[in-house]
Amino acid sequence: MRLNIGLAFLILFLASACRKGERITTDPNAKLNIPNKEVLFDTIFTSVGSITKRIKIANKNNDAVKVSEIRLSGGSTSAFSININGEQTPNKNDLIINGKDSINLFIKVSINPNSTNLPFLVQDSIILNTNGNKQVIQLLAYGQNAVFVNESTINANTIWTKALPYIINGSLTVKSGSSLSIQPGTKVYFHKDANLNIEGNLMVNGSLTEPVLFCSDRLEKIYSDEPGQWKGIFLKRSGYGLIKNAIIKNASVGITSDSLSVNNSPKLILSNSIIKNMQVAAYIGYHSELLAFNNVMYNCGNYLIYAVGGGNYNLKQNTFAAYNSNFPRKTAALSFSDYLSANAYNKLQVDLTNNIIWGSLTNELDIQKKTSAIVQFNLWSNLLRSTNSAYSNNGNILNTDPLFINQDLEDFKVSPSSIVRKKGADLSTDQYFINYLNQDAKGIARIHPSTLGSYEK
Repeated sequence: MRLNIGLAFLILFLASACRKGERITTDPNAKLNIPNKEVLFDTIFTSVGSITKRIKIANKNNDAVKVSEIRLSGGSTSAFSININGEQTPNKNDLIINGKDSINLFIKVSINPNSTNLPFLVQDSIILNTNGNKQVIQLLAYGQNAVFVNESTINANTIWTKALPYIINGSLTVKSGSSLSIQPGTKVYFHKDANLNIEGNLMVNGSLTEPVLFCSDRLEKIYSDEPGQWKGIFLKRSGYGLIKNAIIKNASVGITSDSLSVNNSPKLILSNSIIKNMQVAAYIGYHSELLAFNNVMYNCGNYLIYAVGGGNYNLKQNTFAAYNSNFPRKTAALSFSDYLSANAYNKLQVDLTNNIIWGSLTNELDIQKKTSAIVQFNLWSNLLRSTNSAYSNNGNILNTDPLFINQDLEDFKVSPSSIVRKKGADLSTDQYFINYLNQDAKGIARIHPSTLGSYEK
């Protein structure tokens, strides 16, 4: 008998304990805990949805509460949409949250196009009513109209301006005999895995104050430095490029070029540009040609420049900073070779003058001769991180820190006490001096002997 009575009390106790958090309180002081009273979405392109943001709504009371209403103010016509604990709905009534329990709200926004060129604000709110308490979560998003280019080709000479950003989805190909000219301040965004193929001519005409931007269409902060979001720019066999004052970031490879020029025009001239946050490399050349002046390249997965199968590479006054906070890199930042495969090897010509080639590895420059092809390299007045003593002549400086201002903040100008100041070879007679090398990447006049790298000061 005593055993039965004890067992009964135990069952009653456990039942009471189980019900404690389920008993619904009507106390007006029993409010919900909402950590975010405002949810802000970064710039969202019209017709392109946002990421999903989550808010955890907690009941920190011992007893359960009945949320009489959770409602998206704009209802079904709102640009925002909400998911309440797994249910996609603009409103829900009489939702019970047990004591010490919580629910999840998931929020997205999709914005319809309108007639304005400037970013515009889209607003709404989520209202929660519990025991007579009204709590509000403000929702804000910046919308931006854009020109959408979906799996397309350019078959005539075309000019892009900064009036609206361009969103590329899939592949955009500039066909042979056609050109794409991009004016200062233009923004070109790429959807996931999109790419730009050049079979004709690409002319990027950014300015010091209004560079041309190539990057992913995800503008949320968490994606700002994420590599591999789009594929990159590809110069095909018949393609040519002139890229000046551009920022190219967050692709798999910034620029890929697969051949030499078939006429007297350089395959690619790249100047006064920044290429960063690439999953594989800033530039890859397959028996190709690159003229690069006043550029800054950094934070790429395996290489800054990877040039194989021979080719012609003329690099002057660039800063190559091979720091890889997100990549366990084991390869030299600049790697050149005459060899691509057993059937693909060619003459390699490498000319490096007044560059900074520095990074976290002991060897950041690798010039390889693997076949019977001719390999010629001229290195003049560079700062190099290398254990190859053959690079130590012709005014080159080996293994001395250039003293960047702040590599963590991506400031690759050098300090006043840097060894690279006034160490540059005189380039005033260089054929590219007037158009590209007489000023640094910030437009400051170069006075010889110049500072090595992209920045004079």
